[in-house]
Amino acid sequence: MNVKVACVGGGPAGLYLSILLKLQDPSHEITVHERSPEGSTYGWGVTYWRALLDRLHEHDPESARAVEEHSARWRDGVAHVGDRTARHRGDEGFGIGRHRLLEILAARARSLGVRLEHEHEVGADRLPGADLVVAADGVGSAVRTRHAGHFGTEVRAGRNHYIWLGTTKVFDAFTFAFTDTPHGWIWAYGYGYGPEGSTCVVECAPETWTGLGLDRADEAEGLVLLEKLFADVLDGHPLTGRSASGPGASWLTFRTLTNRTWSRGNLVLLGDAAHTTHYSIGAGTTLALEDAMALAHALREPVPLPDALSRYERERKAALLPVQSAARYSARWYENLPRYIGLPPQEMFALLGQRHSPLLPYVPPRLYHRIDRAAGHSQALRRLKRKLGPLIARTVQARSLATRAG
Repeated sequence: MNVKVACVGGGPAGLYLSILLKLQDPSHEITVHERSPEGSTYGWGVTYWRALLDRLHEHDPESARAVEEHSARWRDGVAHVGDRTARHRGDEGFGIGRHRLLEILAARARSLGVRLEHEHEVGADRLPGADLVVAADGVGSAVRTRHAGHFGTEVRAGRNHYIWLGTTKVFDAFTFAFTDTPHGWIWAYGYGYGPEGSTCVVECAPETWTGLGLDRADEAEGLVLLEKLFADVLDGHPLTGRSASGPGASWLTFRTLTNRTWSRGNLVLLGDAAHTTHYSIGAGTTLALEDAMALAHALREPVPLPDALSRYERERKAALLPVQSAARYSARWYENLPRYIGLPPQEMFALLGQRHSPLLPYVPPRLYHRIDRAAGHSQALRRLKRKLGPLIARTVQARSLATRAG
C-alpha cells in the first residue's frame, strides 16, 4: 500500500528511517525535510559499538558497508590522571565523522527514491500533509514543543558543564584525561573518527568552570586555556570549536529529555526528539538508529497506524530502560568525581568502567572494587551484585521521598 511519509529532520534517525521504509516498500512516498543547508552539520564524530554495526548489516548491508569502511576503530581505553596512566583492553568500538555518516545515509536514501529537501524549515503549526509525520528534529524539536503538554515532555538539566570540540590529534584508543587545577578537576573524553581527527568532549563541575574563568572567556581564550590544560594528551595539536561549515561550540549543561507518550494522531517522535541519554555512555546515535529500526518494523505490520505507533513506543521504552539507568549513573559518577579520583590508577579506571552500576554510589569505592574482582570468579556473587544495586537504589530513593514528604 502506498503511504506518504514526511520526516522533519535530516539527522541519522530520519534518514535511516526513510531508507528502511523504502526498502520495505519502494512505492512509499517519503520526504525528509531539513532546515540546514546540505553538507552542514554540528559536532565532530559519533561513537558506536559492534552490536549496532551487526544490526545495520542485517537491515541494509549496502549502507552498513559504507559506514564500516569510513569508521575508525579501537579496542583499548586509556585513562590519564595527572601523571598516572592506566590502559584497559575492552570491546571493539567505532567512531565516524557525523558529516560522513549523514553523507552516506543521504546518498543511500536518494538512491532508493527518497526526496531530500534542505533549507526547508517545517513550521510546527503547519505540518506537511502526509499519512505519517515523523518528528526527528532533535532535542529542541519545534514540532514536539508545540504539543509538549500532550507528549508530557520533561527536561532535567545536569550539574556539570561540558563543551563539544574537535582536534587534529588522532587518538588510537578511547582516551580519558583528568587534569587537576586550583579550582578542581577538569577532564576530557577523546576518540578518533577518521584520519582527519578526533572528537574531544571537555567537562567540569560548575565551580571549576567559573574558577578557571571559562564562563567569561570568549571562544578563542577558552580554547587556548584548554589546550594548555590537556597539552600532554594533545601532543601539541590544537582544539577547535567549529567544523568547516558549522557554528562555534559553546558550554552547555546536558538536558535529559523524556516524554510520557511519543505519538499524537499521525505524528510520532523519533531519536532525540523522544529521549536523550547522557553523552558519557556514547549511545545517542545508536539509540536514534535503533528507534528507526523499531518504527520501520512496527509500520510493516498490517495494523492501523495508532496500533503500530503504540507498539513502537512500547518496544523502545522497554529497551531504553537499562540504557537510561546506565546513563544516569554514569553522569552521577562524573558529578562525584572526587570520590574516585584519588584511587590507584588501575582501581580508578576499573570503577570508571563500572560507572553505570546502581550499586557503586552506595558502596565505598575500594570495597566495590574488591567485590567486583571477586564477582569475576563467582557466578553466585555476580548474581548477588546485580540484585543488590537496584534494591539499594530503590530503598534510598524511597527513603528520600518519604523524608521530603514528611
